[in-house]
Amino acid sequence: MKTSPIRITLIATTLVFATAGTANAAGCLKGAVVGGVAGHYAGHHAVVGAVGGCMVGRHLAKQHAQQQAAERPAAQPQ
Repeated sequence: MKTSPIRITLIATTLVFATAGTANAAGCLKGAVVGGVAGHYAGHHAVVGAVGGCMVGRHLAKQHAQQQAAERPAAQPQ
């Protein structure tokens, strides 16, 4: 029985997301989906796109959280 690359990718992605903690997943899931789709259409590199999208999504989510944390104390009157 020959296993398709798409099936292997789906199994690997499921295992990665099942073992990942929720604290580190902010932005990663959305980025991985977008990156995986983009990588698939850009030459069948869905796994590479998903990993890159996860890293970029996580970075953007971290920046967004830091920005909100910086604005929060300034918005509250003392």
